[in-house]
Amino acid sequence: MSTLDELIGQRYSVRSYDSRTVEKEKIEAILQAARLAPSACNAQPWRFIVIDQKELKEKFIEQCMGVTVPNTWAKSAPVIIVAASQLQLLTHKVGELIQGVNYHLIDIGIALEHCALKATELGLGTCYIGWFKANKIKKLLGLPKNWKPECLLTLGYSSGKPRDPIRKPLEEIVLWNPKAK
Repeated sequence: MSTLDELIGQRYSVRSYDSRTVEKEKIEAILQAARLAPSACNAQPWRFIVIDQKELKEKFIEQCMGVTVPNTWAKSAPVIIVAASQLQLLTHKVGELIQGVNYHLIDIGIALEHCALKATELGLGTCYIGWFKANKIKKLLGLPKNWKPECLLTLGYSSGKPRDPIRKPLEEIVLWNPKAK
């Protein structure tokens, strides 16, 4: 079993998937990892919609993916997970009004990263997609009025090799104990 540091180092954005079907047990394990993620006030605002049926996935990509950033590579992903927020949670509305922070988006980000790391552990690849037509997703999938699609996560077996990550050095992104003014 890989350590967390190893999983973090292995995880990368996959934009080319092979045609293998992702086993339902693996998808469920990934969603279980998301379910266990922490959230502000334990509100658990996330809702996940799994699209693994080929015909629905093709229709989804055709109708709901952005024109500005077409993400044509997403067609090769056997699974697309739509992460939606349930908007009528009081704790998130209050937090947003007082702090100006969209806590539900932070919560969904944490849950999706749990998904991405679990997928990596299971030998699967993922990629986040932020360009899509949320209203068309709601209509096509018949989502409840108070669910808002926030992010997509493609899922499948990678058909390529990861490239070396380009990351800024730690000293460029961390400030230790700055002087107070």
